Amino acid sequence: MPETEEKLAELEARLSDLEDYFDVGEMREEAGRLAREMNRPDFWDDPGRAREVSARFSRIQDRLELLEDLRRRLSDAGELLELAGDEDGEFLAEVSGELRRVERTLEEQEIARLFSGEYDEGDAILTINSGAGGVDSQDWAEMLARMYRRWAERRGFDLEVIEYTEGEEAGIKSATFTVRGEFVFGLLSAERGVHRLVRISPFDASRRRHTSFASVAVAPAVDGEIELDIDEKDLKVDTYRSSGAGGQHVNKTDSAVRITHLPTGIVVQCQNERSQHQNRETAMRVLKARLLELEREKRERELAAQSGEKADIEWGSQIRSYVLHPYKMVKDHRTGVETGDVERVLDGEIDDFIYAYLKSRTAAV
Repeated sequence: MPETEEKLAELEARLSDLEDYFDVGEMREEAGRLAREMNRPDFWDDPGRAREVSARFSRIQDRLELLEDLRRRLSDAGELLELAGDEDGEFLAEVSGELRRVERTLEEQEIARLFSGEYDEGDAILTINSGAGGVDSQDWAEMLARMYRRWAERRGFDLEVIEYTEGEEAGIKSATFTVRGEFVFGLLSAERGVHRLVRISPFDASRRRHTSFASVAVAPAVDGEIELDIDEKDLKVDTYRSSGAGGQHVNKTDSAVRITHLPTGIVVQCQNERSQHQNRETAMRVLKARLLELEREKRERELAAQSGEKADIEWGSQIRSYVLHPYKMVKDHRTGVETGDVERVLDGEIDDFIYAYLKSRTAAV
């Protein structure tokens, strides 16, 4: 009983801190301002602004409702605790279970304190590319795509396919998704880099062990037009026929678009829209987001160099290994966090790795 009471008091204090951090009063005022703007007759005259306001209003409302729900659940738990007394083990077990569930939700919300970047609170463009290694790397890239799909599903995020290019034999050459939800970019920024797989290749008749690589790039999905000048001479634009399971609309014309930014080597593709013009627009938006993120990383490297620190955000840095043979282990090389439950990780349970990296990054600042 005393331990349960202490846990209840601890969670109430943590919730109060979280309410102060988010400034619940200001959130309610902002929600009111946005609601009034949404009720204006001319609200949808500017669709871009309307979508931005609607998304912001929805996120604020969701957070307010979540905090209010946590407060109510802790209040109910306190009343149950008073009714339980010292002898009612069934009531105590029920309260303890509820407090564990509340604590888990609190921990997810407390992660917000780890974000300070301009785009951390918003959506993200996630791109996966298979590395050298042929069909094994392409299969690995598809496994990663499934892992992030499952992660998004578990967290209730929306995931939309921009392009999904299948390999000749198996797997995928590349995939690009827009992932929408609260703090998606901040969370997925922990996944940038090279992911390494070690296993017995299912494509090798001799059953030899193979090492495969795939890269993950994450850029902010910025609402509205990104102010970024790109010289047309720096672009190589190719069209091809849309294909693959990822496309919602598979066209029989050469409507898919691939754009290569020659100075940086960044390649973006879109095959999911109905026309070549729409695919080009979407691809350009993805390219601008990738260039924006590349510029941010460059500034971070320069600041790190000036302060004498070693930057760990370089493109191509290996961040995590997934070993399926001769033993089973997933290890993050930046934080040392590891687990032997590889299947659970590949099924999308990667929050432990994400949180550990974000905490280590914050502590290093």
